[in-house]
This record gives sequence, structure tokens and C-alpha cells, in this order.
Amino acid sequence: MTDPRESGFKDVTPIAEARERLREAVTPHDRTETVPLSTAAGRTVAESVTARRAVPHYDRAAMDGFAVRAKDTFGAGDRSPAVLRVGGHAEDGDEVVPGEAVRVHTGSELPPGADAVVMVEQTDTVAEDVEIFDAVGEGENVAPAGEDVASGRPLYEPGHQLRPSDIGLLKSTGVTETECYQPPTVGVVPTGEELVQADPAPGEIVETNGLTVAQYVERWGGVPEYRNVVTDDEHALRAAIQRDLTKDMIVTTGGSSVGERDLLPSVVDDLGEVLVHGVAVKPGHPAGFGVVEETPVIMLPGYPVACIVNALQLLRPATKWAGHMPISALPETEAVLDRKIASEPGVRTFARVQLDRDSPAIEDSEDVPRAVPTRASGAGVLSSVALADGWVVVPEEREGIPEGERVAVQDWEWSP
Repeated sequence: MTDPRESGFKDVTPIAEARERLREAVTPHDRTETVPLSTAAGRTVAESVTARRAVPHYDRAAMDGFAVRAKDTFGAGDRSPAVLRVGGHAEDGDEVVPGEAVRVHTGSELPPGADAVVMVEQTDTVAEDVEIFDAVGEGENVAPAGEDVASGRPLYEPGHQLRPSDIGLLKSTGVTETECYQPPTVGVVPTGEELVQADPAPGEIVETNGLTVAQYVERWGGVPEYRNVVTDDEHALRAAIQRDLTKDMIVTTGGSSVGERDLLPSVVDDLGEVLVHGVAVKPGHPAGFGVVEETPVIMLPGYPVACIVNALQLLRPATKWAGHMPISALPETEAVLDRKIASEPGVRTFARVQLDRDSPAIEDSEDVPRAVPTRASGAGVLSSVALADGWVVVPEEREGIPEGERVAVQDWEWSP
């Protein structure tokens, strides 16, 4: 069934164009803070990071065996091994002198005087001597200082989002803290006179959009402030917008369409300027955004599914832009469409599907599941999102996707 509020839009903006306009409206903040490595995973680097020490920071044996002077093994072979006296063990601080070898383990510091390591497999110990059956060259089986990372080497540039593996590398190079951008702040304002937080009476609806959006903002690296519900009143909406102009961004839910109680677009336009009102996505035409005193205000629809679709398409990139964070592509699963998907030309459609991995879509292929469109497909059916495994994006130039076609199922719940 068509959302009657969506049908009130005579002109809608293609989502790609809308995102470009939003990108121009979002100014990345310049606030930074020093972050210890223990809490730096997921944060975005604000200054270039370089290695404070080399890795490894000493010459070390790359094999178990004997540290030697390479020239003492010259000409060694199976028939005429080089015979050296065992002079001790590297862990005991013994050094290598001419005609001697020192025992080493993988990772041992190369003893003074040595310039190579003979693998234990190429030796045989006889009393206090070691026979060497293979000559080695200078530096052979030795990991020199800085082989992995040289001291002073640039590691990460501003805009890099630190991963757990990055934290390990930083610690190994002597870095204990990094300068990172602070997470962007987002005021989350649910609107609607029918909304309550619990125990709804007839005609009332439990507020979920604002809570859901606030959780997404946090997952995407922002700091949300989830506000109380604001009723459909111009003065109340104006005050709510003005209250959060100190944030990097404001996002509202509900009240963004063209009905009598959809007051937000006019309030935002009165306080600043509406840049886009109505986007060519389904579900979710009644979305838009504007700017008030240089603060972007993103208006998401009140229908839960439409709200989530536009949050992913508009709010997610805006949050990333504001905080200097990279935008990762959503992971996709290849599947075969179990039932056709209908769509409207000129509109980008997000069709929710479940993945059936128990009934392979292709004979003798267990890796290609079936993508089964959810039966409940209305913009207000929240369970169709919560119970789906992802969505299939139908581009604007297509009029649906037939049954049996291979499709990419996007996992919108993936983070970051």
C-alpha cells in the first residue's frame, strides 16, 4: 500500500544528488583530544603518527641454531663440514669470537661478533664442537633491527580509523597515545504528539525511531543526545532545534512530510534554510535536511522503516563526514532472488529480504543462499527490518528485479 504522505511529493531529489548537497552542508569539526591506546580502537587519527622505535629494535636470530661469523663457515658442505667450538648461549651474553659458535633460539638477540645464523638442521654437535654442513652468507637467517618497522617511519595519516591490529603495531613501536578527532555530537529529537515512551493508550505509539537512531549514531562513531519527545507544535519544535545548535548536527524523526502536522520543514526553513525536502527512495520519500546557523538538520520520516533507510543513506555519511571518519561500504552477500521485487523507475528501492541458507539457490552450491523478500513490506512495519538479514538495492534505472536473478544483499546492521 502506498504511503499517502509520500504521494504528496510532486518533486523528489535523487538520493545521490541529495547526498552531495548534504556533503556540502556538513563542515567537519576541528576538535581533537589525546587518547591512550587502550581506548583508541575505532577512533580517527588527527595527526600523523610515526614509529618511535624500530621493530625489531635489535638484530635477532630468525632461526634456531648457532650464531657464527659467516666467514668461519666458508666452504662448509656435507663431506667437509666446518668445525667450530661451541662458545656458550646467546641468552647468557656470550659473544662470538673467531672459530666459535654460540647457541641461539628464534628471536634471540644476535650475539656480539656474529653476523649470521646457521640453522640447527644443518649442524651436528660432537662433544664441545659443532659441525656445520652448509655455509652461510653475512646476514643470513638474521632479522636486522628495523626489518619490520624502521624508527621514524610514518604509520598513519589523519583520517585513518584505528583498528585493533593498528593498536598492536603502535604499541610495538613505542607509541602510547594518539591525537584523535573527538566524536561528532548529534542531537536526536523525536517528534509527534502521539508518541509515548511506554504503555501506550489507544491512539498512542511507543517512541522507537529516536531511540533506534541514537543507537545507530553511537555505532557510527558519534555521540548522540537522545531528547524527550517534542509535540507537533511550531514553538516547541523551534525551541528544540535551537537548543541543539551547539551540536555538530541535529536529526529529527517524524513530522517531515507534507501533512497538516508535518511542521518541521517549515520550522527549519524559518530558522535557516531547507536544502532538500523529499528524496527519491522507497520507503522514505518524506525525508529532507537543511541548515540552521551552520548546523545541519536532518529530518527523517516517522515510519520506522523509512526512518532507518534514510538514516543509513543520509545520517550515516553525515556523521562520518562531521567526525573525519572514513565511510566503509556495507558488506554484501551474493544470493539468488527467490521472488520478484517490484520497484518504481526513477526511485531507488530498498527491499528487505531474509537469507535462506538451508535451501541452496544453485544446485551443488551451498554458498549461494536464496534471498526471500519479506512479506511485510510496508514502511511502518518495524518487524520487517528487525527480522530481515539485509536489503536488496534496486537502482533508479530498473523497474524491479525478476525472480532467479543474482543479487547483492547489503547488511545495513554492520558496523562501522
